[in-house]
Amino acid sequence: HSIGQQDDHVLSLIDCLRPRLKELIVVDRVLDLIDFIENEQKERIRQKARNDGDISAADSLINAVVQKPHTPGWFTAFVDALNNGGCKFAADYMQLNLPTPEVEAENENCVRFIHLLIPSLADMGTDQVCADCFSKGLLTIDERDRIMAEIGNRGSRSGARELLRRIIKCPPGWYSTFLQVLKDTEHDVLYNELTGNEDKKPSLKDKPKATTGESPASAESCDGTESREITVNEQPMDQSTGHTEQTFCDSEPLLSFADGSALEVARSPEKEIILRDYQMEVAGPALEGKNIIVCLPTGSGKTRVAVYITKEHLDRRKAEGKPRKVIVLVNKVPLVEQHYSAEFLPFLKNKYKVERVSGDSQLKISFTEIVKKNDIIICTAQILENYLERANGGEDEGVNLSDLTLIIIDECHHTQKGGVYNHIMMRYLKQKHKNKRLIKEQKEPVPLPQILGLTASPGVGGATKMEKAEEHILRICANLDASRIMTRSHEEFKKEQRKIIVSVEDRREDPFGDVIKKIMTAIHNHAELTPTCDLGSQNYEQWVVQKERQAAKDENQKVRVCAEHLRQYSESLNLSNTIRMQDAFSFLNKYYEEEMKKKTAPEEEHKIQITDTERFLFNLFKDNKKELETLAKNPEYENDSLSKLRTKILHEFSSRDEARGIVFIKTRRSAIALNQWIQENPKFADIGVKSAYVIGGGDQSVVKPMTSAEQKDVLKKFGKGQVNLLIATTVAEEGLDIPACNFVIRYGLVTNEIAMIQAQGRGRAEDSSYTLVEVKNSGVAEKECVNEYRKNMMNKAIQKIKLLNQAAYEKRITEFQIQAIMEEKVRMTKKKQKDIKNESPSNVKFSCRSCSEPICTGDDIQIIENMHRVNVTPQFRKLYIQRENTTLQERLLDYETNGFIACKNCGQRWGSMMMYKGIECPCLDVKNFVVNLNGKKISKCTKWNEVPIKFSAFDYAEHASNMTMSDNSDDDETM
Repeated sequence: HSIGQQDDHVLSLIDCLRPRLKELIVVDRVLDLIDFIENEQKERIRQKARNDGDISAADSLINAVVQKPHTPGWFTAFVDALNNGGCKFAADYMQLNLPTPEVEAENENCVRFIHLLIPSLADMGTDQVCADCFSKGLLTIDERDRIMAEIGNRGSRSGARELLRRIIKCPPGWYSTFLQVLKDTEHDVLYNELTGNEDKKPSLKDKPKATTGESPASAESCDGTESREITVNEQPMDQSTGHTEQTFCDSEPLLSFADGSALEVARSPEKEIILRDYQMEVAGPALEGKNIIVCLPTGSGKTRVAVYITKEHLDRRKAEGKPRKVIVLVNKVPLVEQHYSAEFLPFLKNKYKVERVSGDSQLKISFTEIVKKNDIIICTAQILENYLERANGGEDEGVNLSDLTLIIIDECHHTQKGGVYNHIMMRYLKQKHKNKRLIKEQKEPVPLPQILGLTASPGVGGATKMEKAEEHILRICANLDASRIMTRSHEEFKKEQRKIIVSVEDRREDPFGDVIKKIMTAIHNHAELTPTCDLGSQNYEQWVVQKERQAAKDENQKVRVCAEHLRQYSESLNLSNTIRMQDAFSFLNKYYEEEMKKKTAPEEEHKIQITDTERFLFNLFKDNKKELETLAKNPEYENDSLSKLRTKILHEFSSRDEARGIVFIKTRRSAIALNQWIQENPKFADIGVKSAYVIGGGDQSVVKPMTSAEQKDVLKKFGKGQVNLLIATTVAEEGLDIPACNFVIRYGLVTNEIAMIQAQGRGRAEDSSYTLVEVKNSGVAEKECVNEYRKNMMNKAIQKIKLLNQAAYEKRITEFQIQAIMEEKVRMTKKKQKDIKNESPSNVKFSCRSCSEPICTGDDIQIIENMHRVNVTPQFRKLYIQRENTTLQERLLDYETNGFIACKNCGQRWGSMMMYKGIECPCLDVKNFVVNLNGKKISKCTKWNEVPIKFSAFDYAEHASNMTMSDNSDDDETM
């Protein structure tokens, strides 16, 4: 038992030190000295080192070392291997001989400094420096021999890089020893460059350096501010070929730092963009300045093609002396950072200014300024649309399409009616057609940017016939003004993933579900409702929502509250079919606890009414609670889907060296519950499953959303292997670059063919598998067959479109564009009419959705910052009670929220209490009311902009002075 505990202690130590160990282990040396790893596994790790570099291979090596079961003495053997394999610094860490934080920071600075000066250092006389480093103990005999072999095989510069890669992994103190070596071998210029003494005469041993920029910082402050300015953009020319030599022989830097910050990207030398033949082929027309859509499977490097086109576009326009401005549009916040750090910045930073902006950015200057000051801007599409609208409204702080020369639209299949991409492209199409008129009138047309669309799958838009599928794809081409849609030639498609559909048995018995259905039937009888579909199905859910809305409108509180409770029972049936019965039970239990809280007033003297129906519903749950709780604990009644999923995950993790997968699931609640089930199940922990969930950031659900920082953090951990199983809602399906994922499971979730292609595409690794696990009532298998059919139809439709002659293609595109412009005009006219909020505020009345009590009229409501509707009248203050809101306290909002407000009569939540500039303002949420406009009831308002009323602005000064006066009069009375 104590050995097991000791093992666990050591494993958690290795896990803590993993980021540092990955940087310090030289895989090939250490691997030879470990005898408890099988030869086959060693070979795979060596292969990884050759393909992906040392850091990635070191991670695999650590995985192999910690893999259970352990042989006796494994830890000591590992430490010995590190010591004898020239990784003494890594061995020190393992034995907790840690450097002080100051020494560690200084060492890191020295590593970074060496990193920056590689182009100069690669010109050293490597054989002499190698011999001296060996004699001073910086290299082992084996490392010396390998470096000498590298010099013999690939030349002195390659040997120098190998030498530097080895010495930076030595314990602190290596830097001063290395300086001494340079001095002893008469590399005076290099010595002076590293120490900041630039006045010494160069020695014959030194060649000209290839670094431009500011003078380097002194060695004492290896990371001084000056060194930050060093750029490496003039790479040495190979005289024989005239080509520039790449600064690294590997694709990865000498050392990557655990934080993976953009600063590191900014400081490492610029990478060279190398495209494969098929990528070059699809980029062709765009390089000639034409608008195209690039349609390549996920993982085929669409973004890399876009980076190459961007570089060529900017280079060409620079050479021609023309203005140049590229904007990259994405539809999800995490994609902004991903495209910036992983793609555009590393390849283009030395020649061009790259910046990223999203709703999360805390930039101190306006978007207009950012566009002016940078060459490439990566942003969420809505930001550009907002600033185009500003310019359209004549504001100074706007952006015009004519300011841009290339727009790249990521996931461009969203360029359809109603989407923000389409709003941007409609501006483009209108101007394009205006330009035709201007040219006819011999006037100067307004310049328009080139358009590049990127997608893995344009989809078929629900089409069942080939003709409609073609039309759908042509409409997207028209909306993007694409002259062609470019795909990879058929024979080059990557091999298909293994695709498995796992069907499940119906439960032989489902006593838990039977009790839930019995309760639901009792509620139907009480409210005199007769459902026409299966309880718990999607149709049932829609039926219940409609009943609730209609009942609120009719002020039928009996039906309304029953429908509200039926929705919860329907959700718990779904949870019990998807996850465990105990998740379904705890969800119901929590719901009833919250409902009971609503019915208890904060002050004892005030009583909140409980209607007969509510009492009936509370008692119904109370009477069945014990039975549900007991049944939920009985494992023999669990659903088959979960056991199939367990088997599948265990199989993936036990049959792969490094399993990394994603399970897609339908709802946020089930994603959280599934993750909890995995973390509580010891079988998963034993085979090394480390799970986390990633869900959406929108606020429309009852489940607390995930902030984009939290999403980013989970995806970063998944990328580094600290998490190897991701439980995700559809948020992770599109675009997010999730590397090395080798299995994808869709658990009871199928949407459309685009999502299917996107989800399959998340499995990027060579031997990846794609599995579908059925869940009762989900109809997964049937939908997946339909999606397969649509995918094949889409591929055929694209081929047919590509075979059209250009004149026929352009004719159809123009027709669709004119149709789109006309439809947009009609839409805008309707929108203007809708936006004319000409109703008088006194014509609208609000009543409580739960008890139908009249609350206030539109005259009582004011608006703060064009956003928050508040009612600060003294009459309104008498109608509500205030409660603490636990979920709001967990989330940090821009303004203070002091809990929520609820109906004094029935406990229905109405909105939140916000603190605005020191004043408490009850802020109303329209979905909690029934709106009566000119005598007509509207029960479906979910957003304030659906109420055609222009409310008066909140007068802060007047309200504050009224409050002061009433406070003074209160004081007078007490005197």
